Amino acid sequence: MKLYMHPVSTVSRPVTLFAADEGIDLEPVLVDIFTGAQYGEDFLKINPSHAVPVLEDGDLCIGESSAILKYLADKTGSAAYPKDLKQRARVNALMDWFNTGFYRSFGYNLCYSQLLDHCKLPDENAQRLVAAAGETEARQFLDILDRHTLGRGNPYLAGNDITIADYFASGIVSLGDVIGCTFADWPNVQRWYRAMQARPNWEAANGALAQWADMAKGPDFVRV
Repeated sequence: MKLYMHPVSTVSRPVTLFAADEGIDLEPVLVDIFTGAQYGEDFLKINPSHAVPVLEDGDLCIGESSAILKYLADKTGSAAYPKDLKQRARVNALMDWFNTGFYRSFGYNLCYSQLLDHCKLPDENAQRLVAAAGETEARQFLDILDRHTLGRGNPYLAGNDITIADYFASGIVSLGDVIGCTFADWPNVQRWYRAMQARPNWEAANGALAQWADMAKGPDFVRV
């Protein structure tokens, strides 16, 4: 199986980490999203939506990180995607929750708006407003995550066992490393995220993120 990806991509890294933890053999194919390779003619034949990651398994070619995680978990019979209908529904709901409101507010409005040129607004006042709004919204989502999702003392998002929801969510939350988020106001989130960072393959899967964080040091980021 081939995985078209970039090592710093927020949604590629969870797939890489999950595959490493599960011993799934994936052939990585680098798509340099910083030079616009995702818009090249060859890659557009693979994914017209010009986004990574993309998984190629024989005649199957699928995009979307969450879909790839589900496919790999099902293909390999991983316990990280429970077969029980109710447990699986909870995992699906968690992944959708992170992929919509949380990613929009924390990922795009707070983090990307300060890190990626194509997400920044030309007007400085408008840019500050977007980041400030992202901070406010992110705090609201983190409150929910801390008090409700992780507020029962469960070590992982869906309960006592790690699931693909944890892998997917960790990629988005890890963006906070680049702008210096500590999550100090959310001890349960902090505890959960540290547990994910302690995964044996975390450093290998997220090395490019650490390099990005080192390069980004200096600016006075709006952060949580």
